[in-house]
Amino acid sequence: MKEIRVNQNIRLESGFQEYLIESDRKLDLSITCDTNCQALFRIRGAKSLRIRGYAADGCEATLLFWNECNAPLECDESYEVGEDAHLIAAYGECGGAAVDRSIYFALRRPNAHGEILSATLASSNINYRMNMVNFAPHTLGEMRNFAVVMKQGRLMIDAIGSIVNGAKQSKNHQTSRALSFEDGQHSTILPELLIDENDVEASHAMSIGRVDDEQLYYLMSRGLTLPQVTALISSGYLMPVADVIEKEEVRSVLREELERKLSAL
Repeated sequence: MKEIRVNQNIRLESGFQEYLIESDRKLDLSITCDTNCQALFRIRGAKSLRIRGYAADGCEATLLFWNECNAPLECDESYEVGEDAHLIAAYGECGGAAVDRSIYFALRRPNAHGEILSATLASSNINYRMNMVNFAPHTLGEMRNFAVVMKQGRLMIDAIGSIVNGAKQSKNHQTSRALSFEDGQHSTILPELLIDENDVEASHAMSIGRVDDEQLYYLMSRGLTLPQVTALISSGYLMPVADVIEKEEVRSVLREELERKLSAL
């Protein structure tokens, strides 16, 4: 695992890499992907993060940011995706502290494919602002957000999909879902589509709700306690974010960490 404590320009190598971000500074990171690669960034500390990412023509890249911070974190991120490139930016929020994250995706070249995937365990204030913009023809933008809002948690997701004039035969789709286990939780999701071209496909789906009591009682009738049921459902709801990483041993470690966090809550 490579450590990041100061500003860095990172050029990802082919295959899988793992980084640890642990600093008491404001960090500026540049991440370049010009080959097929996957990277896990464990975030354990930073005053703030400013990330600029680029996926070169023809590459397939996955960036998973696993937030373990116990202190508030502010992130400003922007990514550009080249021709025939596919870039996934995934987020596992399980640190327990407040998060303010702004994400901008620019699909600049034909056949660019960008994905934003988030899985959030909201036990504090979580604010997401996402903007996926199709600038070129035949581009595909996707946003998928899943959250479990715990007691005292507040969730805000502002997801904007934009297709500019000239980006013909492009697609922009988004899904956001928030789940809670009791009434009175605070969740706000604002799905937006800004379309300036006719020959396109665009959609958004959003749901906010609590787990059905009958489902909880059914599982508890099988011998599980309420905390066990809560952890089981939450894990199944959030854990698919780790599936973006191909290495099974890494996915197993992340799954165990999330289950421990849920058990503690």
